[in-house]
Amino acid sequence: MSEFDAATAAVQAALDAGARYADARVMHRRYESMSARNGEIEELTQDESVGLGVRALVGSSWGFHAVPDLTDAAARDAGRRAARIAAASARVPGPSVDLVPVEAATASWASACEVDPLGVPLSDKGDLLVDATATMAAHGADIAEGLYQIWDTAKWFVSSEGHRVDQRIRECGGGISATSIGDGETQRRSYPSYRGQYGTTGWELVTSLDLSAHAAQVAEESRALLTAPLCPAGETDLILGGEQLALQIHESVGHAIELDRILGWEAAFAGTSWLDLAQLGTLRYGSELMNVTIDPAIPGALGSFGFDDEGSPAVKRDAVREGRWVGVLAGRDSAAVAGLDYGGSVRADGWARLPMVRMTNVGLEPGPHTLEEIIAATDDGVLMDLNRSWSIDDKRLNFQFGCEIGWEVKKGRRGRMLRNPTYTGIGPLFWRSMDMLSSETVAWGTPNCGKGQPGQTGHTGHPAAPARFRNVRVGVRA
Repeated sequence: MSEFDAATAAVQAALDAGARYADARVMHRRYESMSARNGEIEELTQDESVGLGVRALVGSSWGFHAVPDLTDAAARDAGRRAARIAAASARVPGPSVDLVPVEAATASWASACEVDPLGVPLSDKGDLLVDATATMAAHGADIAEGLYQIWDTAKWFVSSEGHRVDQRIRECGGGISATSIGDGETQRRSYPSYRGQYGTTGWELVTSLDLSAHAAQVAEESRALLTAPLCPAGETDLILGGEQLALQIHESVGHAIELDRILGWEAAFAGTSWLDLAQLGTLRYGSELMNVTIDPAIPGALGSFGFDDEGSPAVKRDAVREGRWVGVLAGRDSAAVAGLDYGGSVRADGWARLPMVRMTNVGLEPGPHTLEEIIAATDDGVLMDLNRSWSIDDKRLNFQFGCEIGWEVKKGRRGRMLRNPTYTGIGPLFWRSMDMLSSETVAWGTPNCGKGQPGQTGHTGHPAAPARFRNVRVGVRA
């Protein structure tokens, strides 16, 4: 039977077993990755998975069941099991669960892809990583690594409300890193970010990164960092590069505005949120330069799709407007509980996982400046870029981040390189100190966002550009 037929059979079986709402997703995913080290291929992984997951709502409780089998009998059994699980949970009294209305759609959607990444010969992809890592090793890196990853996902979604949606989403990306080892010191430089750059696009993204052309500089900077002076400790103006600011958005904004965390539904992995729904629309999150959007419709960004895993279409929304908190990442059930009228941010990382609220593309709208203008306007500060470590509390409030590289900024000029730069802050106080923001935006892709129990790995996007923050504590006191 077809994928749509299997999903339809599962939904109908759940309804017949007493569910008041049901939906089912068939997913077929192919995955490929390759890594190289010091000019040699280290590992090749190729994986393929297909199956069906069905949700059923009975009373105020969800049930979920998944099977790696698309036969009619298996699909119907999955639907009945999901309804029975929901019914068993419904025996425990709880608040009424409704779903925010969404128009039932019959649609197809596919991400743009010029060059099918799985169609590129393995030899060509291997040669790219071998060349880039060999170049880094030749320029002084003790450990030279390169990686690419590819996901090709087809989805078929059916709901008891009449949805019938299929999607094809191709994602890929990669990057390189050089590690240099000195006397009691180890330093790493990466390109284009500490984990690479990823998008919902074809192999043309990896080609555009031109990894080999950047390999020598990456290796040379990793060695130079071994003897660079330490980042000084104290309060100063901080300029963050766009890649590091993307992680700052991810950790101190994206996770904090997930509605399931705010409601206390999600606390098993990395905690809840410091935000209070009573302050939605009034809380001053940051400076007036802070405009954060939730936009799953950005072409090519890693958090993009046509419809989420509840059948809600991709729609751009404000999360923060002129520094004021105005929106959240929500699902149809959590939004209804919170009295909101939108969902649109629910996804699962595979057919065998229950969909949950996830970041899509959460990013800063561009500012009026350039990085060079920000540097020129800074009398005394530190410029930091590319993440090396991160730590944030379980309310997504207090944080400390380390970066791969820093530079002194004195009297409007970039000065000497600094090693082991770190900075710390409290979310809203930090964002309120942002007084300059660049227009040089890149939609950085994060393919390793963890959440949930059992754990799920989400793919998220974060448009970001360099920005300046005033009076930030940097460095580590002796």
